[in-house]
Amino acid sequence: MSSTVDVAALSRTASLKYGDPPSGWAPAMRMRFGYFTPDDVYESIVERLVTPGCRWLDVGCGRDVFPTNPPLAAELSSRCGTLVGVDPDATIQENPFVHRRVQSPLEDFAPEQPFDVITARMVVEHVQNPAAFVDQLRRLAASNGTVVLFTVNKWAPISVASWLIPFSLHHRIKAMVWGTLEKDTFPVEYRMNTRGALRALMQDAGFRERHFQYLDDCRTLANFRWGGRAELVLWKALNSIGLHYPETCLLGIYQR
Repeated sequence: MSSTVDVAALSRTASLKYGDPPSGWAPAMRMRFGYFTPDDVYESIVERLVTPGCRWLDVGCGRDVFPTNPPLAAELSSRCGTLVGVDPDATIQENPFVHRRVQSPLEDFAPEQPFDVITARMVVEHVQNPAAFVDQLRRLAASNGTVVLFTVNKWAPISVASWLIPFSLHHRIKAMVWGTLEKDTFPVEYRMNTRGALRALMQDAGFRERHFQYLDDCRTLANFRWGGRAELVLWKALNSIGLHYPETCLLGIYQR
């Protein structure tokens, strides 16, 4: 895979996900603005990395591989040779896509063979011991194996708010704005949620950064038509002068 995002592949993945033309007012609106969500980008990259017969480990996947794209999760589950999901939370037992479910912390997982591809979607913001976490990634990754880390930006407004607001209130706010379930709300740490922290930790563990990208996240008010449009208008204006939207995610690709 090249060091830059393949726009054609991204457009193809999004078309399969939303339809062509896209169905639903929110995907249609985003397409009119030429905007792809952080999940769209992540899914497109993983789609290209998961090759026929490869060994794939999904860290912290819970009940889903791609929460916004079950059809692609099913396709890649069939394409790869082995898909193992590891998560200490009981929701891993509800995951229909992984070939093997391991309910345990990553650090306690000891497979017989290493993995060609390791993914962690919205996981590292919860990690309490980053050094131990990335050391285990090194042990689990095959020679020349690839690790994809997709997470929130420590300095994005929602991340800062999550850090300041008591955890007891997190679910109420998330349920009101995004309709999430209480069992999908976990404490945050943000100990490795900057590019510098990720790069330093991964380099110390023997990985090199192949690609890194800040992904503008215009979904804070996406459940409301007026809010979604307002975010996209602001994103377009900032993008036109070379600035990122204030809310961003981080996506890093590292090779052993």
